[in-house]
Parts: sequence; C-alpha cells; structure tokens
Amino acid sequence: MERKTIYNPSSVENLNDRRTFGGNPDGMINFTKCKYEWASRLWDQMEANTWFPREVQMTQDAKDYKYLTPPEKRMYDLVLSQLIFMDSLQTNNLMDNINPYITAPEINACLSRQSYEEANHSKSYAVMVESISDNTDLIYDMWKTDAKLKEKNNFIAGTYKNLSGDISDKKIVLAMFANQILEGLYFYAGFAALYALGKSGKMLGSSQMIKFIQRDEVTHLLLFQNMINSTKKERPELFDDELEEEVRTMFRQAVDLESSWGDYITQGQILGFTKNIIRQYIEYLADRRLEAIGYAPEYNVKHPIPWVDGYSSFNDQRTNFFEGNVINYSKGSIDFDDF
Repeated sequence: MERKTIYNPSSVENLNDRRTFGGNPDGMINFTKCKYEWASRLWDQMEANTWFPREVQMTQDAKDYKYLTPPEKRMYDLVLSQLIFMDSLQTNNLMDNINPYITAPEINACLSRQSYEEANHSKSYAVMVESISDNTDLIYDMWKTDAKLKEKNNFIAGTYKNLSGDISDKKIVLAMFANQILEGLYFYAGFAALYALGKSGKMLGSSQMIKFIQRDEVTHLLLFQNMINSTKKERPELFDDELEEEVRTMFRQAVDLESSWGDYITQGQILGFTKNIIRQYIEYLADRRLEAIGYAPEYNVKHPIPWVDGYSSFNDQRTNFFEGNVINYSKGSIDFDDF
C-alpha cells in the first residue's frame, strides 16, 4: 500500500466510495459533506476541549514536591518520564505512520488535531517538570538510566516499528489496534498513580493537569475505536479469527506490561495500590476496550478502584486547582453515546 496522494484533482471518488484507508481522495477537507459523521462530531468535541498547560496552577506543587516521601517522589518522576516518551512518540507516529495511509479527509483532520494535542501534552509535562525540578534533564533522561522504563519504551516503540514500512491492509488494521491500546491502556497506571497523590491532598496541580490530558486521551481512544469499527463494516474479510487472536495477544502483552509497570512505580508503597489491584484495574480496562470494538472480554473482572473514574471526572471541579480562566475549559465533557 502506498501513501495517499495529497493533491489529487483527477479523483472521481464520491462520498459513498470513501474509505478509512485504501480510497482515492482528492485531498480536500469538506466538513459540510462527511461520510463519517462521528469524525465530525469528534472534531467538535476535541475543539471544545481546548486548554493551555501554562494556565494550570503549579505553584503549590513546587512546594509539595519537596515534602513527598522518597517512594512518592520516585513514582512521580518515573511517571512523568514515561508519559513524556509516549506523547513524544505519538506526536510523530500519527503523522508519519498512520495519517499518510488514511483516506477519509474528516478522519485525517481528527488525526492532525490529535497530533497537536499530543505535542500539547508534552508541553504540559514540561510545565510540570520545570515546576518541581532544579535539573530537568534528570527526568527527561530517565529512560536512559532506568532499565524498567527503557524496557517498556522499547516494547511500545518496537510494536510501532513492526507495523510501519511495507504497509499492508492487515498492518493498517493492527496499527489501529496498537493505537487503541496505547491510548486506552498504556497511560492509565501512571494516571492513576498521580491521581492517588491528588486524592491524598498532594500535587493537586499535577492531578488537574492529568485530568485535562486524560480527557484528550479519551477522544483519541474514541477516534481509533471508531476507525476500527468503520473499517470492520467496510472490510469485514480482514476481521477473521486469525486477526482476533493477534489482537488478543497484543492486549495480553499490553496488560502484562502495564501491570508490571504499575507495580514497579508504586512498589506497594503508595496508599490504595497493590500489585493485584493494579493488574485487575488494567485487566478491567482491557475488557472495556475489547468490548468497544466488538470482541468479548478477556478477563471478566470488576473495577477495583472506581474512585479513579470519579477523581478524573470534570463533573466535580475543585476550584483551588486553578488560577485565571482555566476552569472555563471544563465544558468539554464527553458523552460516549454520541460516538
């Protein structure tokens, strides 16, 4: 499969002929005529969610950080370093490895918006690191010095590398699943860990920053889940038993990796987290992601820490997290039924 032609005036593709990939678009983005209405709605949601990292108040976090316990400080630094890697990777991955092969203009637009948001998250982490660290390189370079962090980063980067180059229809579909897993699993142990600090009254600005980031990640998750489901309708022959087993293997590997990572960053020393709780939480998320794309759950477990969902919600804003007008951005809540 070759990359799509950016400017293609000879295209005679009509709206009904449009495909998530493998189509022949003319290169124009026309939001008045969208085949994938979910993409248009998602664009509006992403736009409504616009926010700016510098407006989240981090002054108290700079003070709190000095009084974190050594396990809490270690966890905070490791989580930040890992999140920096994933959003850096995703900023480029979307534009270099995914969007060039997607042939629905409205989906191209959403992927471009997502890439911007991933870069914005990297800016968010910079604000957090600059607020609490006298030597920012210590956190940015942790992937070079921490073997467990490097192991996780190498696995995720390796997955993307294996699904790029010499592109085929199947590789495109598997890449969609890989992105669903990244957005829906690989961020969540770190998010929950930082929420745990916020729940105990520490690093409240960081918790609020993660809320905004996670709200963006939910739209990114919805984007890839809808891309998968739309492709399934257009190309049902690709979704055979062999593909399902490959996808389930990807999910099992992701659950093992993220659970191991969550145990490593908390080490049984963060209130509310044990090795079993972390694994069950990741298994629960994996089941929800599988169900969203029409597969039966793999683990059949209950949510072990439902307080995390409540804590990450924008329905109960804590105004002391903010300065200025950031609270105005809380309007962008997400209704999954719309997608």
